[in-house]
Amino acid sequence: MIVLACAAACSSTPPENFDFPQGFLFGTAIAGFQADMGCPSNPPGCTDPNSDWYTWVTKPELVGDPSTHVTGEPVTDGPGFYELYPQDLDRVANELHDNALRLSIEWSRVFPTSTVGIEDPTAIKAAASPDALAFYHGVFAAMKARGITPLVTINHYALPSWIHDAYGCHVNLDTCSPRGWLDHDLILHEIAKYAGFLAREFGGEVDDWATLNEPFTAVAVASYLLPSDTRSNPPGVMLRIPETKAAANAMIEAHARMYDAVKANDSTARVGLVYNMEAVTPADPTDDVDVQSAKNLSYLLNEVFINAVTTGNLDANLDGTTVYRADLAGRLDFLGINYYARLTAQGAASPFPSLSPLLTVSIGSFTNQDYEYPKGIYEVITLAKKWNVPIFITETGYSDASDSGKAPAWLVDTLAWTKRAMNEGANVQGYFWWTLMDNYEWNHGMTFHFGMYGVDPKDPAKQRHARQTVGVYSRITQASSIPADLLTTYPAPR
Repeated sequence: MIVLACAAACSSTPPENFDFPQGFLFGTAIAGFQADMGCPSNPPGCTDPNSDWYTWVTKPELVGDPSTHVTGEPVTDGPGFYELYPQDLDRVANELHDNALRLSIEWSRVFPTSTVGIEDPTAIKAAASPDALAFYHGVFAAMKARGITPLVTINHYALPSWIHDAYGCHVNLDTCSPRGWLDHDLILHEIAKYAGFLAREFGGEVDDWATLNEPFTAVAVASYLLPSDTRSNPPGVMLRIPETKAAANAMIEAHARMYDAVKANDSTARVGLVYNMEAVTPADPTDDVDVQSAKNLSYLLNEVFINAVTTGNLDANLDGTTVYRADLAGRLDFLGINYYARLTAQGAASPFPSLSPLLTVSIGSFTNQDYEYPKGIYEVITLAKKWNVPIFITETGYSDASDSGKAPAWLVDTLAWTKRAMNEGANVQGYFWWTLMDNYEWNHGMTFHFGMYGVDPKDPAKQRHARQTVGVYSRITQASSIPADLLTTYPAPR
């Protein structure tokens, strides 16, 4: 939080400006796999069984395997946005007074069966699910009627089962098929085809597209290097270092090809990327090795991917050596930043020297400290200014089932630090809270409570219950400013 303790006594010091500019997007964020399923009346189409993530959290052999780190909670415990979206959008417009919503279009809904070999645009349209297209057109129409601007994620983790065999690749990554991000040519071609189709189909309703969500830490790392209770992603295999690099590089290229495909089919669209950024600090700021450790870790987690799709400089081996790729350069119209935590790095011999030479002697350990460092959002925004593209805070949030006041404190603090970065020249154009309602939080099921609205998964009606964040966010969005009393009502770590 930015404290104005000196304002009264230091009259020569101007007060901090917490007014947001006209057109700034205030919203919440959801994702299809997490929010859609669990409809009260279970209408046809609500449950989507055609993705790798559906297999990952429902197949008995995976649920019973402790290495997958999944709760086994049924997807029908989800909040049922597929059926309840009109009421949810009413809350967005009339209770939160938001002017935006970030959401995803699920690849496995639109194309439940393979599109391999289908290239003609008319044939691709014929292969799409009419019910899925009608659902998404209905959502966008309902948003428009309420004055809600969409920011749409093309791929928010989940892949169609015809692209990725989650179970087979968990059992034997070397012999499974299809292999998801490891089938380089197949997935790049198919995901670009999918992106181009979405641009043709929904270009009149969507202006801002994000290609991928958190591709490095939540997909490459959680799939092939360090799946854990914090996050596992199918196929959830450990210490497969070549595959980690291969997946990361495939997603860099996929973003660029998706960017090109959207632009080819909707030249006025903006195409960006949603990326998880971490504030990284040295364990001992006076220790040169710890300082270098923090710099290297920040480079690997925060910069390698974005450097490639802005400057074209690809560090394929994660060793600090880059090769220029013109087909990657200039493929970022905006950057979406997801921020939740900082890492503290301590230099020592690395347990993963073959992942990256940068880790060999400079990073021995790091700790993940969730929700205790709101200033970190200012630090990652400041870092991102160097790429000279508009920025959205596409996710930040706080899980607080008891509604103790910590979530609104995080909201006020991260918004205040965001505005300070804006006051210092950062081109931040929107802020999206994770999430609108409690949802199916990937391998954790319904055990996390990030929602501005709580949802009891065992309630057949899936009623929404407003938490404190609703009233606080509503005051901010209606004023397009952070009221002064909120800066003191919700104190948080500085």
